[in-house]
Amino acid sequence: MSVPVRLLAFTAALAAVFVLALVGARTLLPTGQAAPGQNPTDTTHADGDDMAPRHGDEHDSDQPTVAADPVRGLAAAQDGYRLEAVTAPGRTNVDGTLAFRLVGPDGSPVSDYITAHEKDLHLIVVRSDGTQFRHVHPRLDAAGTWSVPWRWLTAGSYRVFADFVPATTGKTLTLTSTVEVAGDLTPVPPSTDRATSTVDGFIVTMAGVPAAGQSSELTFTVTRYGQPVTTLQPYLGAAGHLVALRAGDLAYLHVHPTNDPAGKSGPAVAFMAETPTPGRYLLYLDFQVDGRVHTATFTTTATR
Repeated sequence: MSVPVRLLAFTAALAAVFVLALVGARTLLPTGQAAPGQNPTDTTHADGDDMAPRHGDEHDSDQPTVAADPVRGLAAAQDGYRLEAVTAPGRTNVDGTLAFRLVGPDGSPVSDYITAHEKDLHLIVVRSDGTQFRHVHPRLDAAGTWSVPWRWLTAGSYRVFADFVPATTGKTLTLTSTVEVAGDLTPVPPSTDRATSTVDGFIVTMAGVPAAGQSSELTFTVTRYGQPVTTLQPYLGAAGHLVALRAGDLAYLHVHPTNDPAGKSGPAVAFMAETPTPGRYLLYLDFQVDGRVHTATFTTTATR
């Protein structure tokens, strides 16, 4: 055999060995490992099927988007309005002033409000465990600062809620901040659901269970010495005033009375409450008898 023919045969044999080695490598390589000469980032299968997730496969566009809870009182700022410069006594049993400012989108203190429930602003203060609830109405000075005389009775971390309606928007806002109070702290364990509250000689019973994601009617009946109280006086433009907070984050819920206070004197007071999620809620009912306001407290669980 001539030399050129021998060289040609040797070259053909080498090519055949290389092809067999390449095929064997592809067959024996572990899944996901690139064969010799293959780009390690190339995840295309040998048969042409693309095994890598396509753009958008990891997010199903048909999945519904979960909307934010329709609650207020979770932030110090909203829609350009801010609750700031909050000051208060730093310890228990010290007389002082609780003060703050509400600043609008233009950076100036808000001075023009729409009256809601007979007041330009409602201030709610409650400890993070849901105890020590207070509902007061500060005064606004010429400089745009709200203030009220204040004394802490127990130590702890407190949430301060400013509930108001700016005249420029007509939209109710509830902004919040936290105040830390030093002193002896006595933790209060979470209470179980409680539909009856005793306060200042009155017994108040709640009927109704809130349902998550919708408005539910809650009715409170006031009795004293076993007799229905028919001398409830209008308070803040209604037969009673109810504040509802979600346990845990203390989100501030929308609640409004369902009856007309003009001809209402008790013993029952009804409200519509909107609970956005299942879980426990803290309720605080203010009612007025003989010119004095009393607060009954309840705990309930919203069903699905």
